[in-house]
Amino acid sequence: MGFKMGIVGLPNVGKSTLFNALTRTAAAQAANFPFCTIEPNVGEVNVPDARLDTLAAIAQSKQIIPARMTFVDIAGLVKGASKGEGLGNQFLANIREVDAIAHVLRCFEDGDVTHVEGRVDPVADAEVIETELMLADLESIEKRRSGLVRKLKGNDKEAVQQDRLLAAAQAALEDGKPARVVEVDAEDARAWKTLQLLTTKPILYVCNVDEGSAATGNDFSRAVEAMAAEQGAASVIISAQIEEEISQLDADEAAMFLEEMGLSEPGLDRLIKAGYALLQLETYFTVGPKEARAWTIRQGTPAPQAAGVIHGDFEKGFIRAETIAYDDFVELGGEQPAKEAGKMRAEGKSYIVKDGDVLHFLFNT
Repeated sequence: MGFKMGIVGLPNVGKSTLFNALTRTAAAQAANFPFCTIEPNVGEVNVPDARLDTLAAIAQSKQIIPARMTFVDIAGLVKGASKGEGLGNQFLANIREVDAIAHVLRCFEDGDVTHVEGRVDPVADAEVIETELMLADLESIEKRRSGLVRKLKGNDKEAVQQDRLLAAAQAALEDGKPARVVEVDAEDARAWKTLQLLTTKPILYVCNVDEGSAATGNDFSRAVEAMAAEQGAASVIISAQIEEEISQLDADEAAMFLEEMGLSEPGLDRLIKAGYALLQLETYFTVGPKEARAWTIRQGTPAPQAAGVIHGDFEKGFIRAETIAYDDFVELGGEQPAKEAGKMRAEGKSYIVKDGDVLHFLFNT
């Protein structure tokens, strides 16, 4: 399993430039006017993980298959989108389909690039989009609750639960807060997720800075970091301009360029790491002579469900998981030495897979 992250923001903040750089394509037309992105552009990228290369070298794997994640470049939103202004309705429909939101904020001055509001204020930009999402959620909740009246009179159990959750979300929104602040019990988690409220999506603020601020940030990005900290959200600093340049270079040239800019890794790596943390994701590996492969799961996933990411039959017929910790696999030099050293464990259905586990699943067909 990977995850789908929607890239959103006001027009002309660098969304499409970032998307092009991250996916190393020119699929998104980057232009200096609103709504140049109408249909959402979708691109899949490899999740960089040095551990996978290390494992493949030890096992002499013929093929290396990284985990994948999906970026969706969604049309620029403007004030009034919740009422259908600009491409609002389409924007709102597209955003419902992603797991998380990468909210790109303009944190640079450039007289050649127009700003839809005529000023550079990333915190205010964030508030515009958050407000539109909240208004859209409120309208959706009011419609849904009115549609539940008949079922509520009949004391329909599912309708009662749904109305209770919608009421909790409505109370938060009317208090000027996103629905993600609502604390949901484990028994309500599935029903809460099916509500598909826009403001329940986890948000990662992406500060798009000028080249000179890529390593240290600037006053704009620091204001965003303070806002994110106040919300309990995450933020990452990226220069879309630099990422676009890096995407045109080979690995050696990119490494030299990053060093010159005072950066330890590309923005893509930082964005993915922040996204993984945001969605509480982790990676396990399957390794052999044929291939070394990375698989993405949510933190706290039991072994049978982790096996199901590979194939549903693995989960249905799960017997056990032969498990080696990444550090043991590397330190001892592979599966057989780890097994001989007593570092391979047989784990059952209750085992919670850990980040970096090297797994082999046994199952009944």
